[in-house]
Amino acid sequence: MKIPISITQAEIQKIYKPINPHTHKGIQGHAAIIAGSYGKIGAAVLASRACIKSGCGLVTTLIPKCGYEILQSTIPEVMVVTTTHEKYISEIIFDIEPKAVGIGPGIGQEPNTQKAFYEFLKTNKKPLVIDADALNILSNNNSWLNLLQSETILTPHPKELERLIGSWKSDQEKFEKTIEFSKQYQVIIVMKGAPTHIVNSKNVDENTTGNAALATAGSGDVLTGIITSLLAQGYSPIQAAQLGVYIHGLTADIALPETGYQSFIASDIIANLGKAFLSLD
Repeated sequence: MKIPISITQAEIQKIYKPINPHTHKGIQGHAAIIAGSYGKIGAAVLASRACIKSGCGLVTTLIPKCGYEILQSTIPEVMVVTTTHEKYISEIIFDIEPKAVGIGPGIGQEPNTQKAFYEFLKTNKKPLVIDADALNILSNNNSWLNLLQSETILTPHPKELERLIGSWKSDQEKFEKTIEFSKQYQVIIVMKGAPTHIVNSKNVDENTTGNAALATAGSGDVLTGIITSLLAQGYSPIQAAQLGVYIHGLTADIALPETGYQSFIASDIIANLGKAFLSLD
């Protein structure tokens, strides 16, 4: 394996695009988030809020019916579409043309949800971020991996990665298997961890931001929202992954002096996105 390339501020500065002063919401990108199930609507809230707070102009979130009031009242800036089922995602139908889609946070693995995910993958042509339960569904249905568009972004934590690629005995073997998987399916894998690595075929990037405060519930849902937002704004998939993990980690570095490790929660990532982006301007 080649030595990983560090994702530093200098590297990020090369790809970061400051907002055009004459832009409007119609050209800032429209992102779709597919998330949530009964008891896990919070995942949809975190991903959606992170998405709208990362610069895209419009966000539409698809959730089961039980989350409608929660989402409309907690994030009025986000448009909401519900499925026919009360407690889980039973079909994936949009009357919008999103520029990018993020799927998986909190969706569970109900048989109907799995079927809806499969039908979605068969027709989807949009840049895509796959996280959480959507990854677990994929790992149980390996043949579906062939339906993924080239440069689809997968964001597994270590356990989800193991379900996808199988177990490993050493870090070296973990990277070799991840690189092989990335090549085979032509996907970008964000290996969440300390530090986070991005595997894009044979290239490996290592993030330089972030700290132990990020080891908290919902942190991954927020990352999904950030990367989906960047994709919707027109960043290439590899750029969206690099900038996304860098900004995500940077929020924890910015917040740490005030929150400490123990009281930092996923909402603090979102609260510090503004400062993180300002540091690039």
